[in-house]
Amino acid sequence: MKILLTGANGYIGTRLLPILLAEHHEVVCLVRDKRRFAAQSDWSEKVAIISGDLLKGENLAEIPKDIDAAYYLVHSMSSSQQGFTEMEEQSSLNFANAIAKTNCKQIIYLTGIANDEHLSKHLGSRLAVEDKLKSSGIACTILRAAIIIGSGSASFEIIRDLTEKLPVMVAPKWVSTLCQPIAIRDVLGYLTGVLHHPKAFNNTFDIGGPDVLSYKKMLLGYAKERGLKRWIITVPVLTPRLSSLWLNLITTVPYTLARSLVDSMKNEVVCKNNHIQEVVPRKCLSYAEALNLAFEKIDQNSIVSSWKDALNRGYLKTDFMDQIKVPQNGTLEYKVKRPFERKAEEVFENIWSIGGDRGWYYMDWLWQLRGFLDKIFGGVGTRRGRTSNIDLQAGDVLDFWRVLLADRKNKRLLLYAEMKIPGEAWLELKLIDFHGKAYLSQIATFRPKGLWGRMYWYAMWPFHLVLFNGMAKQITAYRPVK
Repeated sequence: MKILLTGANGYIGTRLLPILLAEHHEVVCLVRDKRRFAAQSDWSEKVAIISGDLLKGENLAEIPKDIDAAYYLVHSMSSSQQGFTEMEEQSSLNFANAIAKTNCKQIIYLTGIANDEHLSKHLGSRLAVEDKLKSSGIACTILRAAIIIGSGSASFEIIRDLTEKLPVMVAPKWVSTLCQPIAIRDVLGYLTGVLHHPKAFNNTFDIGGPDVLSYKKMLLGYAKERGLKRWIITVPVLTPRLSSLWLNLITTVPYTLARSLVDSMKNEVVCKNNHIQEVVPRKCLSYAEALNLAFEKIDQNSIVSSWKDALNRGYLKTDFMDQIKVPQNGTLEYKVKRPFERKAEEVFENIWSIGGDRGWYYMDWLWQLRGFLDKIFGGVGTRRGRTSNIDLQAGDVLDFWRVLLADRKNKRLLLYAEMKIPGEAWLELKLIDFHGKAYLSQIATFRPKGLWGRMYWYAMWPFHLVLFNGMAKQITAYRPVK
């Protein structure tokens, strides 16, 4: 069967792709940038790749006519731009118009449970997307899920951050809202189970795990599984805005995503029917089982995908893969070239392990302070960490950086700043050989935006002088973590 997969770089798409290939389907991936997909995916040589922008409708004519089914796994929820509802509707309409010109027989769309009469803006937009997809005239299968629990999922990371960091939580009244969480493993089982199933055509299904819990009970359930004692005090005075700011400061999620989530938490997301069992009979994991499976993946450093790695238009105004060639004109640089006597492989392992739990080797508290200030002013901060402690790929997040290039062969790592700064910034770390001697080359490049950008650079110069020299010294001195 020939399948079109949109959102192939996203949290769900990254996990669904190898399953479809294992089932011997021919997969065509629609992505915004072929370069990123090729750099990030282990499956890029086994699939056909189409580069297209759903929002603008560009290159969608390249979608093969002989498609049998299509997965629509795209959303603009975490975009920092205004009007994500309009963005979602336009993207889905462009997709519907394009797919209508093919021989596709089924569109499968994963969305949120929307059973309340008065829906949040986010859930309301997802319903509008359903209507746009149905306008294609192709049979649609709609799977509506509550929060998804799995290593790297936004919901799991929020629960994890709150419970791990706060022994006592002062929470708004939405923590009493009921929810029916579902494990990522079960979501993938339903996504593949409904594929070309005749009973799934033109049908909408609620999917959820066996437990119906309040958000408060989910937080306490996490604490129980982790052996932690936690207390939650509910107060009526925390407005959605204050709740969103609170989530933004305590967790890894940016404010825009936090606001969308908080607004949606006023709605109960509980399955109203169990019809999916007639199509895909399945015993779903309990909430506790889903949590423990996520813990297991984290402990094994085998997180397949993370919501943090999915790019959105809010973080980067340009296509981040265009930044691989660091500009030379109109930029300011701080260079460190440090010789070392140790094995090059050991030094490079320190580069490969930078950020996240390992930290930045020198004056780590200053990096954390910079991340905290970034978070305060609406940036991403450093709490995103890194998806894997042992691996890096192009497109991964690394604290408040995005990995542009992770080249083990040539011992080079290139990062692009996603923090709030008056300009653009790159950080390159690589090992070089000069006249038979090994050096660590560390180059911080900044392209300022106007006068404020230049003032910012020179204000930070004393910190760069101390920080980057100290970091280079420690990278070449530390023994790598085994």
